[in-house]
Amino acid sequence: MIRFDVTLLGCGSATPTLRHEATAQVVNLHDKLYMIDCGEGAQLQMRRMRIRFNRLTHIFISHLHGDHCFGLPGLLSTLGMLGRKGELVIHGPYALGDFIRPVLALFCKEMGYTVRLNLIDPGKHALVMEDRSLSVWSIPLKHRIPTCGYLFAEKPREAHLIREMIDFYQVPVKALRGIKQGEDFITPEGVTVSHTRLTRPAQPPRRYAFCSDTAFEPSIVPYIEGADCLYHEATFMESELARARETFHSTARQAAEIARMAGVKKLVLGHYSARYEDINPLLGEAQAVFSNTIAGQEGMIVQI
Repeated sequence: MIRFDVTLLGCGSATPTLRHEATAQVVNLHDKLYMIDCGEGAQLQMRRMRIRFNRLTHIFISHLHGDHCFGLPGLLSTLGMLGRKGELVIHGPYALGDFIRPVLALFCKEMGYTVRLNLIDPGKHALVMEDRSLSVWSIPLKHRIPTCGYLFAEKPREAHLIREMIDFYQVPVKALRGIKQGEDFITPEGVTVSHTRLTRPAQPPRRYAFCSDTAFEPSIVPYIEGADCLYHEATFMESELARARETFHSTARQAAEIARMAGVKKLVLGHYSARYEDINPLLGEAQAVFSNTIAGQEGMIVQI
């Protein structure tokens, strides 16, 4: 199976604590690395977890609150000192440009690589980026400032050839690509051999949804429906529901409600308030609604 996983670098919310780091994650798909948010200390977490800086190709910022982006200046500077070449693309809401351009001008004048900003409208569900194996879509969220989540959707792969059948029908090499893409094979005698006899289906494409920070927002359900894994903020317990509404955050139970409504396969909680020394009660509230829930922790690698 081709690798697709997410390393959680930080699961805390705004106030720094000794228990949790600020929000940051690294998605690994086909050994390409994509960072989601870059809270303070993200590059130290990458070192602790032996994540190779030079394999990072894209960074996706959800919104311009400091616990989701204050790690960017340091990371960009470090990449320059490490001799990075080529291009690094940073995606995020329009305000990202106001934040990062002065940093680049002041601290990153002589870097050996290029930073390209892809500024997006966080209020729209739209294609943000794609390459040969992946499409990334924005997910409009409901927060105090313009914010979006991201859906990482693996592209469908070609069917696998059944070597024994290929040999039996003496299929020429020039016909193999078409067969993998769904074409039937016609023998020299004019007999049509269905591609389904010559191939076995590829593994279904996988999807990972990142939704933080946001108030309870059922309108996102169609965008994440059936995802293999959903990371959803769970800043508060139900006892702090009023505070959650005031700050445009979610409770653990509300995160589970979104997971249940969307029919996702797995829910990962995160973005915990500093008030909780023990996150097991948040996990319990979520599991009462959606049983396949896990509590995110720093250093955890979630398989998609």
